[in-house]
Amino acid sequence: MSKLAVVVALATGLLSGAAMAQAAKPTIVLVHGAFADSSSWNGVIANLQRDGYRTVAIANPLRSVSADAQLVSDVVGSIAGPVVLVGHSYGGQVISNAVKGRDNVKSLVYVAAFAPDTGEAAADLAGKFPGGTLGQALAPPVKLTGGGVDLYIDQAKFREQFAHDVPAEAAALMAVGQRPITEAALTEKSGEPAWKSRPSYFVYGESDRNIPAQALGFMAERAGSRRTVVVKGGSHVVMVSQPKTVADVIEEAAR
Repeated sequence: MSKLAVVVALATGLLSGAAMAQAAKPTIVLVHGAFADSSSWNGVIANLQRDGYRTVAIANPLRSVSADAQLVSDVVGSIAGPVVLVGHSYGGQVISNAVKGRDNVKSLVYVAAFAPDTGEAAADLAGKFPGGTLGQALAPPVKLTGGGVDLYIDQAKFREQFAHDVPAEAAALMAVGQRPITEAALTEKSGEPAWKSRPSYFVYGESDRNIPAQALGFMAERAGSRRTVVVKGGSHVVMVSQPKTVADVIEEAAR
């Protein structure tokens, strides 16, 4: 074989190896929670994409645990290759219920998120420990024609309750663009949790006012968290205020 052929063969092999390594990186699927939307992941997405990860941020309907989890499961089922599922707040309960039959889910990341056990609801866990003030910050419920109600955070109380470590101008925009959750979704009981069968990672703020930090720590310990990062002074939306910290935890779960 000529020297040129050897060089070409080696280069081709290296390129193929690099392509395989790139392809082997999991897809990161991000699921927002109540009173947020997919744009809450923008800073995290920028960090992940810069490091070569494909990302999918799902528009979580926030209607019911079972329906929302089925949507996430369908999206995961459409993705070839391994997936890391990431949930924020109520989105943690959704990802916990979305893994059944999806063998490509390799790990879970809970970002200021609920990680319920079988038969638990988000509302149960939020009230399990002192410190949560969400109930006092809600706007009057919106009655739905088909029954039930939608819940919003009062825009005037949004930053203090939800995003106290986010600049005021950005938090004001988040307050207007918040997506409501049904009361029924917050009280629906969870199924067999995925954290019992998949490695789990947790990151949350020590000053979370939606889900008390004590509750988040309890859930992380119960789930056998491989790594738990507590953001000093962090609010309920650490993915907005500390996107690099959150992205680092996700990348650790991906590795």
